[in-house]
Amino acid sequence: MPHKTYSIFGAGAAGLYTAWRLLDGKTTGKGKSRQLGKGDTLELYDWGKYDFSKANPGSRAPGARVCTWHYKDDKNSSYLELGGMRYSDWNGEDGPENEGHRLVTTVIKELDLKKYSVPFNESTNPLFYLRTKNMYLNSITSSNPAPYYVDHFGAATSPDNGFSVIQDLAMTPAKAKKITRAQWCEFYNKGTIAVELQDSSVFKKGDRMTDIGYWDLMFDQLGPEGFSYTADGNGYTSNVINWNSAVAIDANNEFVPGNEYKTLTTGYSSIFTALFDAAVRLAKKQGVHFKYHPNTRLHSILKIGKTIHYSIATRENPNKKSGSGTTDAAWLAMPRYALDLVAQATRYQSHDGLDVLNHRKVQLYLESAIMQPSYKIGMFFSSAWWADTANTPYPAQIEAYEVTADVLKQLAAEGFPNKYIAAMDAATKPAIVETPYTPAAAFIQTVESCIQERLTVKQQELLLKLSARNTIGPSVTDTPIRQIVYFGNNAISQKGDAVYGILASYDDEQFTTFWETLELGPNKERRVPLSDDTQPLEGPRNVPDRMVKMLRKQLAAVHFGPQSDYSAVPEPLEARYMDWSLPPFNAGYHAYAAHYNVCDVQQKIRKPSQLIKGADADIFIVGEAYSNDQAWVEGAFCTAESVLNDFFGIEPIISNKNYPFICSC
Repeated sequence: MPHKTYSIFGAGAAGLYTAWRLLDGKTTGKGKSRQLGKGDTLELYDWGKYDFSKANPGSRAPGARVCTWHYKDDKNSSYLELGGMRYSDWNGEDGPENEGHRLVTTVIKELDLKKYSVPFNESTNPLFYLRTKNMYLNSITSSNPAPYYVDHFGAATSPDNGFSVIQDLAMTPAKAKKITRAQWCEFYNKGTIAVELQDSSVFKKGDRMTDIGYWDLMFDQLGPEGFSYTADGNGYTSNVINWNSAVAIDANNEFVPGNEYKTLTTGYSSIFTALFDAAVRLAKKQGVHFKYHPNTRLHSILKIGKTIHYSIATRENPNKKSGSGTTDAAWLAMPRYALDLVAQATRYQSHDGLDVLNHRKVQLYLESAIMQPSYKIGMFFSSAWWADTANTPYPAQIEAYEVTADVLKQLAAEGFPNKYIAAMDAATKPAIVETPYTPAAAFIQTVESCIQERLTVKQQELLLKLSARNTIGPSVTDTPIRQIVYFGNNAISQKGDAVYGILASYDDEQFTTFWETLELGPNKERRVPLSDDTQPLEGPRNVPDRMVKMLRKQLAAVHFGPQSDYSAVPEPLEARYMDWSLPPFNAGYHAYAAHYNVCDVQQKIRKPSQLIKGADADIFIVGEAYSNDQAWVEGAFCTAESVLNDFFGIEPIISNKNYPFICSC
């Protein structure tokens, strides 16, 4: 039997996961003939050059649109996430009611990274700076509304209330809380407006949500001021664009304050280092030739006869073909923009074979993903000035208390009463474990209510000490910095001077161009076209002085008030940015457009030849762009897993009975 070659183009989340699972997964029946074995070849092509290890060094931390950046590039120092930064933890129970990112949680466990997993919670009382007014969520009331003229007293509630108003058009709040992953998939196809609307509405009862643009619906139902309050106050412009309303209703549940997330103390990029290392190790053990090709992109791909032919290009000259090869199966682990670049190479040429990417139906489905540009700027300081309650008029409310399984173990080791620990662990209404509380008095009151006894002063001090957690915030503003995320002093090594990090600007959509223009500084002409600027592959770029000053002005307004001077915010120790609107991603994340059968897109685009009558080509598309979890690492893992399960006979890494990796039709 001839040896097989499998080629993966893209070394981000989907590509690395695919490489790992091709070597680690178990197969049965017909799938065994497709399994890699001794003498076979597994190729991994990487347009950039990620810093995987000493043997494979690179220019930036791995993870494609995940990018951990440490102060002075020292992995023992404090870090910031300048791309994706967290995941929703899964409790390991299979019931459909159990939420969380099951594949990311599983991968972290399988790669022995769980010991680095820590809470990454949002504040229960975030700070807002909207229309030059500073306010905290808990202070927004009917007597102190947000500065918006929203109908029906909407400015007296959280800005996220606008999401709830739209959701209530399709389902009751009680139903929305209980809906499962599989039921959401059904809602994408069949969900409709379920209530009678006023005659003045553009929409009516029975209209399918998937055929309605979310911006259109929000503007229609909330009015211009209601829409502006939700758009400004939720922090993500990408959440309120004109995308598929059915998917938007589901996705925007993720961004309600109080949701719990986790991350890794070693930085989120470390999950991809571990995947790469595991793939190298497994390939060597199994006698598979693992070939890693950095600084190389896929240029074009065709199926000629029974063979897949591809050409490659170098990072130095990415638009010109530099070589070619053949493979038995190809994974295009890349986002929409990069896919279109591959298609362009053969779009206007006559050639032999099947040009899958340029088929009309495939192009239609590729266009279902809306590209959403994103921009992140990180800054390190010598103090956490944003949390200085004595000198900062509007400090970030980031102090919280949370009991985790580790906290329970520590309490037991310190002699905390076992009956108290058991009661706290079993509490559900309200839950105590894995639930953030603030302020301290409310936390202690909840615990005492649970155990039905008063804690001693020493018991209170111990409980508060062990459960103290800082949240990420975020603080939200309608100025171009949009969101501020507080990482603090999170260095693995706490020796030496403390360094505190913040994501000083986390924005998307139109706000990215605000910062792009400041990058060059004064008296400089643009010399490199943006279409050739692959900064996301290089890694975080230094922030010029003019941009630093602009950031300090806006940070000062958020934390010191609208009349404050930029000098209220100290000069940072270091500042860098990542512009995700640049190639090869041209988007920080993606969203589904309206007027698409989302479930059919997910099923068909992963092997696009399914959309071409009579065609069959082992060319696969994986990644978050066409997933059921867009904008998350989970989406990349799930699309990759579904391809391996359905087309290569690899057994699912976990049960997918109650957790469909992608939607079924």
